[in-house]
Amino acid sequence: MLSFFRQTAFGLAIVAAQWLIFGRLRLWGAYPDAVLLFVAWLGLRYGRRYGAVGGFGLGLLMDAIYGTWGIQMFTKTLVGFLLGLFPAQERESLLILPRQAFVGGLVIALVHNGIMVTLLALESGASNRSLVTALWIGSACYTAGLGYLAALLRIR
Repeated sequence: MLSFFRQTAFGLAIVAAQWLIFGRLRLWGAYPDAVLLFVAWLGLRYGRRYGAVGGFGLGLLMDAIYGTWGIQMFTKTLVGFLLGLFPAQERESLLILPRQAFVGGLVIALVHNGIMVTLLALESGASNRSLVTALWIGSACYTAGLGYLAALLRIR
């Protein structure tokens, strides 16, 4: 039970860091998504139920902050659930190497951002190049780089 409260507090801290720090670190319109990496880690570590519930709750907070009602919630719930379907052999001692974090973060972010860009384009009716280059591909690379740095710090 203590672990649940610790993970919840850490998730809220990640959302605050995303809103206050990472959301402002834009490079050519791209920004990293630390919440996505945390939801992916929840799904891999604790399974599909915790990944989906964490993705739902944190995505709902992200929707409230950015005004994209339902889009962040749907995509993060989907990612948390799908990654929870792939169980780690030993969930308690899950150690992700930096190159695994980069490649995994890139693939996860490409899928997540692709769904999110499609839903944003359908919602707003926009079809400009920056949705694909900055928000989809650029943010996926930026998120993968953040995952690489987080894995480096985790090992040390």
